[in-house]
Amino acid sequence: MERLAIMGVGSLGTILGAHIAQSGRKIDLIDVNREHVDALKKNGARVIGQKEMLVPVNAMTPDEMEGIYDLVFYMTKQTYNEAAFAQLKPHVGEKTIICTLQNGLPEIAVAEAFGENRTMGAPVGWGATWVEPGVSRLTTEVQDMFFTLGTVNGEITPEVYEIKEILECMCPVEISTNLMGLRWGKLLMNATFSGVSTALGCKFGDVMENDKSFRVIQVVGKECIDVSRAAGIRMEPSHGFDFDQRLDYWDEPSRLEAEKAYRFFWRPHLELVASMLQDLQKGRKCEIDAINGVVCETGRKFNVPTPMNDKVVEIVKKIENGELKYEFSNLDLFEV
Repeated sequence: MERLAIMGVGSLGTILGAHIAQSGRKIDLIDVNREHVDALKKNGARVIGQKEMLVPVNAMTPDEMEGIYDLVFYMTKQTYNEAAFAQLKPHVGEKTIICTLQNGLPEIAVAEAFGENRTMGAPVGWGATWVEPGVSRLTTEVQDMFFTLGTVNGEITPEVYEIKEILECMCPVEISTNLMGLRWGKLLMNATFSGVSTALGCKFGDVMENDKSFRVIQVVGKECIDVSRAAGIRMEPSHGFDFDQRLDYWDEPSRLEAEKAYRFFWRPHLELVASMLQDLQKGRKCEIDAINGVVCETGRKFNVPTPMNDKVVEIVKKIENGELKYEFSNLDLFEV
């Protein structure tokens, strides 16, 4: 694979692009934010936080794309899928692979647009925060970073190993034959700390430090587990951590054990600001429908109640509409 691109270069895409470019591979960083693209062109991609990097990169807006790509790491917010798919399609050939690194269950939409045979997914096991055009902060400690890579049908193709090699220029990559099980695990990760911290306008660590918000987190996670089981999905362990077993609970002793597991796994991510909250802070719509909303929608399909995820979606929608502010006092709206 010689012609590579990242479509949607936010905080995560900027850091991934910097690592791939630093490895010596040619890759186009494509984003609609002209100010960000101009900064990347002029100054390079700058990474701060857990790692310091400044790497020259080839950045452009979608209208500047040319030719056919062999591999596109698709990282556009799902709220912009319709427009981004239209921009990308002229540059997708018969053998182009679209590897989605989005949150939620993005492979469904990507496969519908480009075909299941060319769709792969790589759930991201690290976090980042946007700082300013051209600059992103890596918030996860380097030794805790990872990707997981797979296909929709679980087949391990030669292209999987090619993409694995590319992603390994940044951090370790695990290959899985149960991508959708991994996606549900990642969905739980995002629905809990990302969804709740977005509703409360705070960092992950702030949620963990408050007893009530932590209980909200646990109920959101419990609903994710119950819904995935009803849908016949077995959450795959992520980086050796079994969400389905270790975060489930049925009484107070098991809840306290699950609390310990939450604290252990999310310890490296306390400073993380959810990308959904970053969107709200910029006055944009966020991906709440693709995160907690997926839990609610799937729950309705399989007759599993999801009142806590429903409340997270309701609060975030009200923030988007200007009815609420993104602030910690929104915790009063939750009942646990």
